[in-house]
Amino acid sequence: MSAPAPRPLAITPGDPNGIGPEVALKAASVARREGIDVVLVGAPATWLSWSIRLGLDSEPLPLDGSGGPVEIDAEDGPAHDGPSTEGGRVALGAIDRAIAGCLAGEFGGMVTAPISKESVRLAGSPFPGHTELLAERAGADNVVMMLVREAAPALRVALVTIHEPLRAVPALVTRQRVAATLAGVSGALQRDWAIGRPRLALLGLNPHAGDGGVIGTEEADILAPALEDARAAGADADGPFPADAFFGRGAWQRYDVVVACYHDQGLAPFKALAQGAGVNVTCGLPFVRTSPDHGTAFDIAGHGKADESSMLEAIRLAAVLAARRDAAG
Repeated sequence: MSAPAPRPLAITPGDPNGIGPEVALKAASVARREGIDVVLVGAPATWLSWSIRLGLDSEPLPLDGSGGPVEIDAEDGPAHDGPSTEGGRVALGAIDRAIAGCLAGEFGGMVTAPISKESVRLAGSPFPGHTELLAERAGADNVVMMLVREAAPALRVALVTIHEPLRAVPALVTRQRVAATLAGVSGALQRDWAIGRPRLALLGLNPHAGDGGVIGTEEADILAPALEDARAAGADADGPFPADAFFGRGAWQRYDVVVACYHDQGLAPFKALAQGAGVNVTCGLPFVRTSPDHGTAFDIAGHGKADESSMLEAIRLAAVLAARRDAAG
């Protein structure tokens, strides 16, 4: 008996007034030519107007007919030049449709173009980003945001805290949360990347990883015990390491993933090293979800010059991860 055909990937447009629809359409067209099955979900008018503007109407892509709550006619350019309630509603409607399809087994995974946090807030969403929204909708207790560049040497950076104000981070970096993040990332690499025993590196919270307690005690009081917990659970984890020296000396190349305590600690060096080839992966969901590693870029939306490279890598990686999950049953 032949293996079943791969289920299509759901592609969401992100904020319809940003570069999301543009990079999604460009990348989806290439992915289709590479044999990856994709379906555009969300308000049809958003996709169709952007397709006409980009001259892609001669290469129609599968379009989900359920649409979204708002349809924006933007043939002459984005309806807004920045965040808007309407843009947030379109983005959220597409995300909800993709999640529902993934949970029902209709889609093999979802690839999300960038949203505007301000737009979705204006539209009434309490979530600061995709990761938090996806976790709530999917009922997932331990999701982890991980940025990856699969080209050699592979670079992966996961986060203990995500979209949190810096002043709130120390209280959120708890022993339980760090240990859960390490365990979650280790499990994701084993399941979705087929890495038998992933090597994890944990960065310190403070400069110089606390410098023996001179600059802070979180490394000794919280991070070291969390590492012990993770090791007891089977994870191969080292640290805590000073973040600047760790990246500056290339130590990240000895590990399968680097776990950072907060957003910019991990993502600033990641984006500097990845050079636009990064992909955002949400670990811990019951389905595959990836996205590009950039934002809405309202300032260049509608000019046809957005680079779709990261979105294309997100689609390619989602296809690989979804196929591995399907093969594993």
